[in-house]
Amino acid sequence: MPRTPSIPAQARDAILTWYAERGRPLAFRRTRDPYAILVSEAMAQQTQAPRAAAYWERFMARFPTVVALAEATPADVLREWQGLGYDRRALALWRTARIVVDDHGGHIPSTVAELEALPGVGPYTARAVAALAFGVAVGAVDVNVRRVLGRITVGDPAALTRVELQRLADEAVPADRPGAWTHAVMDIGATVCRSRAPRCSECPAQAWCQYAATSGAIEMPAVRPRAVREAAVPFAATNRWLRGRILDRLRAAPDGEWTDLDDRIGDHDLARVRTAADRMAADGVLELADGPADGPLRARLPLA
Repeated sequence: MPRTPSIPAQARDAILTWYAERGRPLAFRRTRDPYAILVSEAMAQQTQAPRAAAYWERFMARFPTVVALAEATPADVLREWQGLGYDRRALALWRTARIVVDDHGGHIPSTVAELEALPGVGPYTARAVAALAFGVAVGAVDVNVRRVLGRITVGDPAALTRVELQRLADEAVPADRPGAWTHAVMDIGATVCRSRAPRCSECPAQAWCQYAATSGAIEMPAVRPRAVREAAVPFAATNRWLRGRILDRLRAAPDGEWTDLDDRIGDHDLARVRTAADRMAADGVLELADGPADGPLRARLPLA
């Protein structure tokens, strides 16, 4: 079996030098506190890093330690999470805090296996926390990292299997600078090696990049005819928008107080509101008052 390609040492050094000079000064990069880093990584899932950084500062002021987060109610956490979306991440983070306090003595675990066992922590987040907080030489792989490493080594990221890519990512990490490398590859992917219109001339790894050597010919996606493109669904018509508006109403109520959801919300009729509320209750994001199925719909943020 052919050996997985590797990142040339010169390319790695060039990326690290670029990051030292041009890396994004995001707020959460100023800390080595494992809890603070875990919070930042939870927020950055499905959220652009600069936006997550602004919310991270507010959240950390409210819950500065893992103990403070564990002692909060889910309602407290959901209120502080307002604006970030994907609120199940907030509850997963709260459950993680309770497990860390109860089972790990209040200390975030340092191994990838232990981190992956925590609620809402997947392979990327576990490796990012291990590298950034504990200096473990493991490669955190998300879509940005996959694109950067795949383009440099073989031109087309799709040519690498998941196992090959993880092996490549792990071998690329400098043992003495895993945190800086994790941030550096993320920044290259977010600002230079973009999925569309990559700025190859600005990339520090251009001289060693297989994608740049072919001017992107390896990875030219087929252009879909305009006539067959589907019209984008307005955000206000989506279930995600509706869930957000329901939570906004519940956040405005005092703890423990029920809120009536007895009318349409935006363009969503009462039937769709009820369906969304039922699913949110199943996710643990809200509680529904007991009553007949055809009775009034009342909800509140969870208290435990």
